[in-house]
Amino acid sequence: MTHILIVGGGYVGMYTALRLQRRLRGAEAVVTVVDPEPNMTYQPFLPEAAAGSVEPRHVVVPLRRVLRGCRVITGKVTAVDHEGRTATVVPREGEPVKMGYDQLVLAVGSVTRVQNVPGLAEHGIGFSTLAEAIYLRNHVLSRLDVASSGCAAKKVLTFVVVGGGYAGVEVFGELEDMARYALKVHTGLSRADMRWVLVEASGRILPEIGKAMSEYTIRRLRERGMEVKLGTTVTSMRDGHVVLSTGEEFDADTVVWTAGVKANPLAMRSGMPIDFRGRLICTETLRARGLQGIWSAGDSAAVPDLSGVDSLCTPSAQHAVRQAEVLADNIIATIRGQELKPYKHKHVGSVASLGLHKGVAQVYGIKLKGLPAWLMHRFYHWSRVPTAGCKLRVLLDWMTTFLSGREIVSLGAIQSPRRDWQALVRESGHTVAGNTADR
Repeated sequence: MTHILIVGGGYVGMYTALRLQRRLRGAEAVVTVVDPEPNMTYQPFLPEAAAGSVEPRHVVVPLRRVLRGCRVITGKVTAVDHEGRTATVVPREGEPVKMGYDQLVLAVGSVTRVQNVPGLAEHGIGFSTLAEAIYLRNHVLSRLDVASSGCAAKKVLTFVVVGGGYAGVEVFGELEDMARYALKVHTGLSRADMRWVLVEASGRILPEIGKAMSEYTIRRLRERGMEVKLGTTVTSMRDGHVVLSTGEEFDADTVVWTAGVKANPLAMRSGMPIDFRGRLICTETLRARGLQGIWSAGDSAAVPDLSGVDSLCTPSAQHAVRQAEVLADNIIATIRGQELKPYKHKHVGSVASLGLHKGVAQVYGIKLKGLPAWLMHRFYHWSRVPTAGCKLRVLLDWMTTFLSGREIVSLGAIQSPRRDWQALVRESGHTVAGNTADR
């Protein structure tokens, strides 16, 4: 049987595998999915998970439960030999293995783009995984606890987000909204004690929603007492001391890095044809240009935009999910000797949340602000959450938050769950040694 190897279990990987297992006939092919994580994370809900509006476990989908007709391997593909049709798979534990394939789907997505900023590795907090969202939530709430316990340092309540794209603006708005809500139980603190700073290198934020909506978003954030610094970069954050390109300096305990993404370098490392952004160059049928048996879609692929809006499809969840369906159909058509179909879809618009009941949207040319935009943001992403079970859990989370308010408990101990245990063991060892010496 044909062996279809899918590298990556995100939007493209999971939806391609899901369609393949539904449409393939029993003896036509076997499908293997390789991803470093056993779950698919629905990333648009990461800001809400960080803010406590959605339970973190409800924004992930276990791949093995959804892809029962596929083989799922928790590991990483480090190289592809497209001439020998093999991939090097490094499992989470164990030795690397060579895995052969007949059809390969490169669905590795993108990785965070980082810069050589002093102190970034030590003090920066990423925001692309569920673990980072949970960590950030606990960290922000712990800063309020520290400040309430008598620490008057302005550094503790200064929060910086670097990057004015969707992830940056949404986590900026959601976390400030959560922190403002949490102040209700911190009687010694007020909103004036907190400082929220968004740093963006370009001259605008959220470029996908148009200039007018971008300017509206900035006005709304500033009306909430939040600072938006355009045309500005962070040049250093060593020891928590933030230095901006404008010359401004201040201390901050929290620096969230969301300054863009870049294509996963697997295609480049494997000698495949890539564009100037490192994406695998594909035809309109999602097949890698000049390579047989290799396909790609989503953030890791440069796909022609046949709708005429752009020369290439923009990296978005809309394109990724729809491309995955066409990609799966074309692989099946290849196996059956049928004609391939091109991918064509016009980008319908963009939505962004700025906190509870606040948002901006531009859909089919219609501009929405405030509550209507926020409702559209929630409905659209809720409709795209995989599986009926996840949809139900997210809906129940929203209902619970609406009826009882946000959950503002910090579980900071999970950041270092063995710290107290190790301290106890060390203390016990010293006590035993001391008692022995006394005897």
